[in-house]
Amino acid sequence: MSAAPGTLSLGVAAALGPAAIAEIAGAAEAAGFEALWVNDTPGADALEALAAAASVTATLGLATGVLPLDRRPAEEIAAAATALPAHRLTLGIGSGAARQGALAMMTEGVQRLRAEVGCRILVGALGPRMRRLGAAEADGVLLSWLPPGLAREQAAAAHEVRPAAHVALYVRTALDPAAEERMRQEAERYAGFPSYAGNFARLGIDVHDTVLPSPARDAASGIVAYRDAVDEVVLRAIVPEDTPASYLRFITTAAQLRDAS
Repeated sequence: MSAAPGTLSLGVAAALGPAAIAEIAGAAEAAGFEALWVNDTPGADALEALAAAASVTATLGLATGVLPLDRRPAEEIAAAATALPAHRLTLGIGSGAARQGALAMMTEGVQRLRAEVGCRILVGALGPRMRRLGAAEADGVLLSWLPPGLAREQAAAAHEVRPAAHVALYVRTALDPAAEERMRQEAERYAGFPSYAGNFARLGIDVHDTVLPSPARDAASGIVAYRDAVDEVVLRAIVPEDTPASYLRFITTAAQLRDAS
């Protein structure tokens, strides 16, 4: 990673729907965000949402965070992703609930997507073997639920494997005090998943130490710390209610904090 601070991107969920995500994408591009990352969830298609975002933007990066290969095979992803502008696209992929053979599945997925889509590919990774795979075989890694210090350590390890590896980090962020309860619920939901609970225990951290709070002074300093740790910080927006207006307010506030830091 260079000495320059990491770029700042926005993260939302595909469940918002293509129309809302198109509106959010236009605002994110106008505010100067690097990319729009869309979570893929059952019943909502991140690639469909990114197609809507692509139709109303010209330079904004388009990214998935992440497509689970156990639920969405690489050939299915490739067929849909070829309709998107490859020069703006980042496919974040993960192993989902797969345990046996996860590394082999991910390696094969990276190779197929690189051959058929030709875009940047990042591997969503918790453990060291998957992080190494992302740095060595893909274009980098997508980290999540980390405090700045550990994010810096994991980014440095990825760059040791390959200096050009891109390290992005999802950071759950509430910039409105009215969203704090939703933030707490989101954090505790993830802390209840066995894979994340095990990772938090191994790292010796509390889930609540990995999020950005609503007071502007704390969020601003937190954004600076995260941007100093990784190549790209994805502010996963936690808002009071899932309406375009709430996300547009989040974008305005986040851009102001970025510009003031």
